[in-house]
Amino acid sequence: MHVHTTIASLRKALINADRVAFAPTMGNLHEGHISLMQRARHHAGVVVSSIFVNRLQFGPNEDFDKYPRTFEADCAKLRDAGVDHLFAPDERELYPQPQQYFVQPAQAQDAILEGACRPGHFQGVATVVCKLFNIVQPDVALFGKKDYQQLMVIRNMVRELAMPIEIIGCDTVRAADGLALSSRNGYLSADERAEAPRLHRQLAAIAESVRAGRHDFAALEAAAVAHLNEAGWRPDYIAIRRQADLQAAEVGVPLVVLAAARLGNTRLIDNLEI
Repeated sequence: MHVHTTIASLRKALINADRVAFAPTMGNLHEGHISLMQRARHHAGVVVSSIFVNRLQFGPNEDFDKYPRTFEADCAKLRDAGVDHLFAPDERELYPQPQQYFVQPAQAQDAILEGACRPGHFQGVATVVCKLFNIVQPDVALFGKKDYQQLMVIRNMVRELAMPIEIIGCDTVRAADGLALSSRNGYLSADERAEAPRLHRQLAAIAESVRAGRHDFAALEAAAVAHLNEAGWRPDYIAIRRQADLQAAEVGVPLVVLAAARLGNTRLIDNLEI
């Protein structure tokens, strides 16, 4: 695996590449990330990943400074997964001057759910992903469905800006007890880790109820929020929405139930398609 710390080096390495698949990350890799790399190999002859903790998508009171940096271990995992090129710039390389141009997602899709809880987050995500796409110029890019709203924002950005990139959403990878794999799971204490699968169980119960014909969506959401509160969680939202645009749920269209909740000091997100 070739490690590139500059844009010029990566571009030179890819200049004659026939077909490129790209899976960007912020590092601290787990099996969910590695599954993206393995799937990428089925779509292209050259697989590129990136490691960059993007300051733009973190709010002022979020965990940018303490976000786990595990670069050497990450490189070993990417090599084992067969990644050909890793782009690992520092902030001076990716943002040589303060960023003044931004990609602003549509308000209707940005100011809801995660966007409502984390103002400016998706602007930061869309801006860095757009910049990485311009650097790598992939034919296909892969993202996990665990960050469901992020995947929607990136799909829409690519479509509306006419980027010649196929976006592939990959299923969430879970532990045996159902907990969605996440870099932030490492923040959980042993007791919190044992409790954490409750979030997935609540989403699974809602999905089962909807499939069984219950369409009182607000009541299902409220019951799940109450259950988590009683168990000591602090939910930000549990919401049943349309898969296509995460707007209000309707009977007869593909739906997804999404959740974000704090367990101790750790904020977990998850979703299930219905």
